[in-house]
Amino acid sequence: MHNQKSEPPLADPRLAALQVIYQVAEKGAYANLILDRALQKTVLSTQDRHLVTELANGTIRMFKHLDWVLNLFLNRSISDLNPWLRNILRMSVYQLLFMDGVPDYAAINSGVNLTRIKAGPGLTGLANGVLRNLSRHRDAIRYPEPSDSIAYYAVYYSQPEWLVEKLLANYDVQPVLEMLRYFNQRPGVVLRTNTFKTDRIQLMARLAEDGITVQPSPRSPWAVVVEKMETNLAQSGAYQQGLFYVQNESSMLTVPILAPRPGESILDLCCGVGGKSTFIAEVMQDCGQVRAYDIHKNKVGLLKSNCARLGLSIVTGHQQDILALTPADHMADGVLLDAPCSGLGVLSRRSDSRWHKNPQDLEQLQALQAQMLEIAGHLVRPGGRLVYSTCTINPAENQGVVQDFLQRHPEFILENFGADIGFFPLSSQDRHDASQGMLTILPGHYGTDGMFYAKLRRIKST
Repeated sequence: MHNQKSEPPLADPRLAALQVIYQVAEKGAYANLILDRALQKTVLSTQDRHLVTELANGTIRMFKHLDWVLNLFLNRSISDLNPWLRNILRMSVYQLLFMDGVPDYAAINSGVNLTRIKAGPGLTGLANGVLRNLSRHRDAIRYPEPSDSIAYYAVYYSQPEWLVEKLLANYDVQPVLEMLRYFNQRPGVVLRTNTFKTDRIQLMARLAEDGITVQPSPRSPWAVVVEKMETNLAQSGAYQQGLFYVQNESSMLTVPILAPRPGESILDLCCGVGGKSTFIAEVMQDCGQVRAYDIHKNKVGLLKSNCARLGLSIVTGHQQDILALTPADHMADGVLLDAPCSGLGVLSRRSDSRWHKNPQDLEQLQALQAQMLEIAGHLVRPGGRLVYSTCTINPAENQGVVQDFLQRHPEFILENFGADIGFFPLSSQDRHDASQGMLTILPGHYGTDGMFYAKLRRIKST
C-alpha cells in the first residue's frame, strides 16, 4: 500500500467508500458489516455518511454492469488490473453513470487522486485516460445483444445470469424487469409505530422534533416512510423512547395475517432480532405469551434489548434449534415460521447478497424449510393457526413447501386471510390469492420488498 501515512483519518467519504468496496470485492467481506464498521471510524457529516453508503452499496450492486462498461474502455481485462485501481475505476464509473448529482470532473479527479494514494502514482495516467474517455464517449456504450436476452438483463441490471434465468422461468418479462429495477434502488426506510406506546400521528410529530421528516405509508396503518433525516435514527429521542421499529411494510404484513389477540399463546420460531415478535406483542397489547426462538445467541440478545426498548414484557427469547422442539415443549394458539430462505425478495437490502448466492443453496434450503414446517405444524393446537412466510419469491421454497406439507397433513387447511390485510392496496389477482390462503408480493410491485405468506388452520388433532 502506497503513502499510507498520508491518508486522511477517514474524513474523505470517497476514500471511506473505496475501502468498503475493496474489502467486499477483494476479501469477500460482507458489505453491511464492513460499511457499519467504516462509518463508526469516520468523522463525517450526516450528508457525507449518506454519500459513503450510496457509493459503496451502489458500486457493489452494480459490479457486473460496471465491469462490462470498463472492459469496453480498457485494453486488458479489468480482472488483470491492480486490485485498488480496479475498485477505484468501478466507484468512479458508478458516479459517472448513476449519480446525476456528481459532476464528471469531480468523479474523475477523485478517482485519479485515490489512484495516487492507494494504487501508486504510476497508475494515475491510466485512471485519468480511461475515465475521461468513458465520460466523453458514454453514448457509445453497448450492452449484450439482443436486448431482451438473459445476458443483456444480467449485465444491464447487474445480476448473476442464473438468477435472471430463474426469475424469467417463474414470472413474465414485465414483472421481472420491475423486480430487477427495484433491486438496484436504494432501499427506503420504513418505521413501524409501536402502538403499545403511541399512535402514528403522535409518532410523526415526535420524529419531526428529532429532525426526521416522514409521511404516513399508504400501505400500512402502522407504517411511516422516512423522507429526510438530519440525525441518526438510533440517536433520536423517538427511538430511545421505543416509539418505533424499523421494518418494511411487506414484512409487517406477516403479523396481521397471523392475527394474534391479547391473552393468546404465540410462538415465533425463527425470530431473528425480533422484528415480528415485538410486533406480535404490540398487537396483543403486551397481554399473553410470545415465545421467540432463534439458533443464534447474538440475535436472541438483540431481541431482548429490542423488547426492553419497546417496553414489551410478554416476549421470552430462547436460543434453540427449533428442529429439536416437540409438542411437549409448547402448544400454541398461533405459530409463525418466518423460515430461512434464499432472500430473493430483498436483494435491494444487502448490496452484495446477489453475489453470494448460488442455485444449489436454494435446493438445500427447501429441505430445511420442509423440516421446519413439519416441526411448526406439531406445535399448533387444534383450532389454532400457522403462518409460513419467507422473504423470497421462489415458488419452490414457497408454494412448493406448503403444498408438500398439506399433502402429508390433512389436519391442516389453507385459510383466507384477505380480510386480515384489507388495508393493503392489493391488485385483484393478489387479493384472490390471499383469499386462497397463499400470497406472493413481488419486489417493487407495491414499492415494497418481496415476501410470501401462507396461512394454515389446524382443523383436527391428528
